[in-house]
Amino acid sequence: MERIVPSDFLRRVLWLDAATCIGTGLLLAALAAPLSRLFGLPEVMLREVGLFLIAFAALVAVLALRRASPRLLFWAVILGNALWALDSVLLLVSGWVAPTMLGGAFVVAQALVVALLAELEWAGLRRSARLAAAA
Repeated sequence: MERIVPSDFLRRVLWLDAATCIGTGLLLAALAAPLSRLFGLPEVMLREVGLFLIAFAALVAVLALRRASPRLLFWAVILGNALWALDSVLLLVSGWVAPTMLGGAFVVAQALVVALLAELEWAGLRRSARLAAAA
């Protein structure tokens, strides 16, 4: 299994991803009830999403800390982020939830941030592979 030594760029993006996940996760988990009323989104969903994000942040932080990790783990984070962004948009158009305008804006905003992180992580993974090939 091919191992990747993350470039400084990829490491910084992973730390940013971990930080945004832990911040959002703690916010959603701790304030699920008031945010549910404000966003018009189910309280249980917000709390469970928050707890998931805290766990995901731990995985991403481990990748940022390790000297080298299997390429598959980096791809898992990138694809997970891409699917998260897509699923966020699908949630809004599915009719499964009826968010307030603020709730819809929150879902769209976090989807855009997560999509951007996926793109930056992909660029960082490509950069890391180029650096390894040049070494």
